[in-house]
Amino acid sequence: MSRDTLKPQNSDEKLIWVSITYTYLFWLLGAMYIVAPVIGWILLLRMFKRFVFDRQDFVMTTAQLNWIAGMCIMLVALVIAHFDYELGLPKLIKSSIGWAKGWALLAIFPLIGSLNIRPEIIYRATCIVCKHSLILFPFCLLAWVFGLPGTLYVSPLSIIGGPGPEFFSVSLYEIDPGSGTPRWRLFTPWAPALGMMGNLFLNFAMQEKDRCFKTYGIVGSLLLVLISQSRLALLCYLTLLGYFAFIRYHRSPWLYFIATPVTLLSGIFGTQAIEKIEMSIAAIKAARAGSTRVRQHLADIALERWANEALVWGHGIVERGPHLVEYMPIGSHHTWYGLLFVKGLVGAISLALPFLVSFITLIGSMFKSPVAASAMAVLLQLFLYTFGENLEILAYLFWPGLIVIGIAHKRSHLA
Repeated sequence: MSRDTLKPQNSDEKLIWVSITYTYLFWLLGAMYIVAPVIGWILLLRMFKRFVFDRQDFVMTTAQLNWIAGMCIMLVALVIAHFDYELGLPKLIKSSIGWAKGWALLAIFPLIGSLNIRPEIIYRATCIVCKHSLILFPFCLLAWVFGLPGTLYVSPLSIIGGPGPEFFSVSLYEIDPGSGTPRWRLFTPWAPALGMMGNLFLNFAMQEKDRCFKTYGIVGSLLLVLISQSRLALLCYLTLLGYFAFIRYHRSPWLYFIATPVTLLSGIFGTQAIEKIEMSIAAIKAARAGSTRVRQHLADIALERWANEALVWGHGIVERGPHLVEYMPIGSHHTWYGLLFVKGLVGAISLALPFLVSFITLIGSMFKSPVAASAMAVLLQLFLYTFGENLEILAYLFWPGLIVIGIAHKRSHLA
C-alpha cells in the first residue's frame, strides 16, 4: 500500500490512528497513562452499543473469551484477597480502578480486534512514532550533553492517581545510578519499558509494505532498544530477528542445509558453547550487578511470602519492600512473582491459560498469515517480558499489540 492511500477508513481506525501517531504529544501533556484506558473502554462501550442496539454481529473466538475470563477471574481474586486481609472498601475501590486500567486492558484490546480494524493502520502508525523518535532523540541527547535538567516537569494530570509520578513526567534523559551513564525513557515510565516498545515497533515495522516507513520503523526501533540500555530488550530484539528470519525462510532448503552442519557442530562443541554462553550471561549480569541483586531479592521475598501467607488468592495489593530491595514494591520487575504475591495461584493461572490458548490457536496459521505471525511475535515478546516487567502496569503502552492479537484470532477463526 502506498502512503497516500493508507488512511483510517472508519471512526474506530481513526481513534486508534490518532492515539498512536500523537504519542509524543500525549507524552508532552503527561497523558500517556490515561489515553489507553480511555480509548479501550470507549471502543468497548461502542462495541457493546452496536451489538445490543444496532444488532451488529461480532466474531468472538475461544482465545478472546479466555482472555476475558482470565482477567475477570483476576478481579475476583482481587476482591477475595481484600476481604481476606480486611483491607477496607477504599482500598478495594482503588484496586478495582487499577484493575480497569491494567489487567482489564489485556482482555479489552484483543476483543477490540474483532472490530473492522486493519492491522496495516497500526503498523504504519507505529512506524510514524519511530520517525518522530529519530527526530526527537538528538534534542534529548543535546540536553544531556549541555547538562539540562533530566526531568522537565510532572504533568498536573498526575492528580488523577497512578503508580507514580514517572508515569506523568516529561524526561529528556536519566542517569543510571549503577554505571553513571545516560539512559533514555522518552514516552515510557522507565528505560527498560522503552526497550520493550522498541521491540514491539520492530515487529510492526517488519510487516510494513512501504519501504520508506519500513526503514523508519526498523531504524527507530533499534534506536529505542539501544538507548534504553536494557539487557532484556536486546535479547528480545535478537530473538524477534531470528523469529522473523525463520518465518520468512522456513521453506527454503538453504535453511536446512545450514542447520544440519550447525547441529552437528553443536553436538561436538556443545559443552564449550554452553560454557561461553554462561560466561556471557554472567558478564551481562555483572555489568549491572546492583539491578540483578535487587531483582533476585524481590523475587525471593515475593515467593516466600506468597507460599507462606497467601497461596491461593494472594495479598490483594502490592507492598513496599524493605531497604534490602531499595524499597521497591514486592513482586515488581516480574509478572509471575507479582501475580503470585498479589493475586496468588489463581492470578498466575488466569494469565497463563490465555497465553497458552492464544499460542495454540495461532501456531497453525503463523506460516500462512502475516498478521498471525505478527501476533505470535507479540505473544512471544510479552512472554519474555513477563520475566522482567509487570505486564499489568505497562499495558497502557503495548495495547496496539493486543489489538493485533485480536485481529489475528478473528482472521484465524474465519479462515
